[in-house]
Amino acid sequence: MNQALPLNEALWVLLLGSLLGLELIGKVPPTLHTPLMSGANAISGITLLASLALIAQAQTPLLQAMGALSLAFALFNVVGGFLVTDRMLAMFRRRGDDQ
Repeated sequence: MNQALPLNEALWVLLLGSLLGLELIGKVPPTLHTPLMSGANAISGITLLASLALIAQAQTPLLQAMGALSLAFALFNVVGGFLVTDRMLAMFRRRGDDQ
């Protein structure tokens, strides 16, 4: 029983999720953005899996494109998060501790 989300429902989910994310991020103080990036990477990893599932079950090319776009955004978020986390951790290394 394969029931894909109709396009209008998928767009509503995208819109409401975007607005919720914007509201939540806006309430986080700037000093906490970098430490919270590591936890956000795990959530974005789940988003990567959901995007792949959406692409696999998409019945129309438009839904496949939306899945590919969500995959690209989640991948961008994961990679950027790891880069920012690595940079943050580099601030705490001693000068002679190159690994």
